[in-house]
Amino acid sequence: MADFGSLHHVELQVADLRSSQTSWAWLFRELGYEPYQTWDGGRSWRLGATYIVIAQAPREGLHDRRAAGLSHLAFEVGTRAVVDQMWATATENGWSQLYVGRHPRAGGGEHYAAFLENAERFKIELVASHPVQ
Repeated sequence: MADFGSLHHVELQVADLRSSQTSWAWLFRELGYEPYQTWDGGRSWRLGATYIVIAQAPREGLHDRRAAGLSHLAFEVGTRAVVDQMWATATENGWSQLYVGRHPRAGGGEHYAAFLENAERFKIELVASHPVQ
């Protein structure tokens, strides 16, 4: 049984499921998620009790992370080395690097993270929570 109040799942509506799945599949694989469900209009990946869905949006329009709604998803990745490795390979896997001039301190102070954005402008943050190992 999952912990009360824990996140069960997240569903992201994408403009083009076919082109979006490459960047999302890379990210979820790197984070340890396993493919979970597949259907005509979507895909999901699971890690423990939580899963994430990308689904074909039923209406046209583009995601705008700066408008009201979801800004970004932030994932714990463990060490700074993992942040650095994912930052280095993200561009080969459908993600653009954000805040390049301020990387890896774009979050300020002692916060060590990589900020990425895919072609549909979904933003993710990869956070190092442990010292260099």
